[in-house]
Amino acid sequence: MDISPSKKVWLKFKRNKLALGGLIFILLLMLIGILGYLIMPDNSPNANVMHLQLTNKKPGQSFQFLIVSRNTKVKKVNFFQKMLYGQEPDFKSIPITSYQIVNKTVLVREYIGEDEKAEETKYDLRELCPSCVVISKLGTPQMLFAKKNIYTKTFLLGTDIYGRDLLSRLILGIRVSLSVGLMAVLISLIIGISLGAIAGFFGGKVDAAISWFMNVVWSLPSLLLVIAISFALGKGFWQIFIAVGLSTWVDVARLVRGQVMALKEVEFVEAARALGFSTTRTIVKHILPNIAGPILVVASANFASAILLETGLSFLGFGAQPPMPSWGSMIKEHFGYIIMDAAYLAVLPGLAIMLTVYAFNVLAIGLRDAFDVKGQNVTV
Repeated sequence: MDISPSKKVWLKFKRNKLALGGLIFILLLMLIGILGYLIMPDNSPNANVMHLQLTNKKPGQSFQFLIVSRNTKVKKVNFFQKMLYGQEPDFKSIPITSYQIVNKTVLVREYIGEDEKAEETKYDLRELCPSCVVISKLGTPQMLFAKKNIYTKTFLLGTDIYGRDLLSRLILGIRVSLSVGLMAVLISLIIGISLGAIAGFFGGKVDAAISWFMNVVWSLPSLLLVIAISFALGKGFWQIFIAVGLSTWVDVARLVRGQVMALKEVEFVEAARALGFSTTRTIVKHILPNIAGPILVVASANFASAILLETGLSFLGFGAQPPMPSWGSMIKEHFGYIIMDAAYLAVLPGLAIMLTVYAFNVLAIGLRDAFDVKGQNVTV
C-alpha cells in the first residue's frame, strides 16, 4: 500500500522521541495559554491583585483572607470574555491571622509578617455581612460570616515582590511569548517568502538588489535592530510583533531564494511556463508547495528566536509594559533575588523560557530530519 508523502513525514518525525516530546510540550503550552484566566488562581486582568503584606512568600504557603468591601458595580463577563481578558474582582480583601465576632463588631488581626503580631482592627459586622446581623438574633453568625467573608488561598509557586500570585503571572506569560512568536513568524514568513521568491525566480538586477538589502539587514545585530524599531514605533505589545517580525525575515528570504533558484529550471516549472501560466501562479502553486518543508523548519527555529528576542526586550523595558506579565520582565523585577533566599522568583520564568525555546529547537531539528532538508540550506 502506498503511503502519502505527508504520512511518511509524520512517521519519520514520530521516530524522533525528543522532537515529539517538544511538540507535545508546545501543544500543552498552547492549551494552557488559551485557557488562561479560566485555570489561573488569580483571574483578574493581568493577574494584578496585590497584597503587599505577602511579598516574596515561599511556594505552597496558604493564607486566610477577610473580604472587607464589595463592589456591586463590577460587571460579570461571559465565558469567552473571562477566558480572554479575565474578570475584574468585585471585592477587596486583606490577609489576616485571626478574627472573632463580638456582638456586632468583628475584631481582626491583619497579617503583617511571619513573626509580627498586628493590633486588632474593628469592623462593623453590619457593613461586612448585613445578613449575618439578622442571623445573630437567632444564634451565632460565625458560620455564615466565615462562609461569606472568609476564604483561604494557597500560593502554589509563591508570590512576587508585589504580593501577586506567581503561578498566575507565569501562565499569562505563556500568552505573551507564544503570541509574539506566532505573529513575528507570520510577518517574517510573509516578507521573507515574498522577497526570497522574487529574488530567486527573476534573478539578475532584481536578485542583486534584494540580496544587497538582505545582507544589510543580516549584518545588523538582531537585538539592536529590534530596539531601533521599537524606538521608532514606541513601547507596546503590538509594536513587539512588528519589531521582532522585521528582524527575523532574512533567514526565510535566504532559504526561499536558494530553493526557488534550484527549482525554477526543473521540468514542471518549465511546463507551467509553456502553458502560459502567470509568474505569480507558477511561484505560488508550483514552486512554494515543493519547498514547504524547509520553510516549516526555519519557521520553527525563528519561533524560538522570536521568543528570546521578546524576553530580551521585556528585560530591557521595551517589551510588554506593566502590569502585563512577561517572562522577561519577571526576570528583570526579581534578578536581584538570585543571590538571596528567593532565587526561584527569577529562576522559574527563566526555566520557562529555556524549556520553551528548547522545545521549538528540537521540533525544528525533528522537522529537518523528517523533511530530509539539507543541513547547509537550513540553520537550526
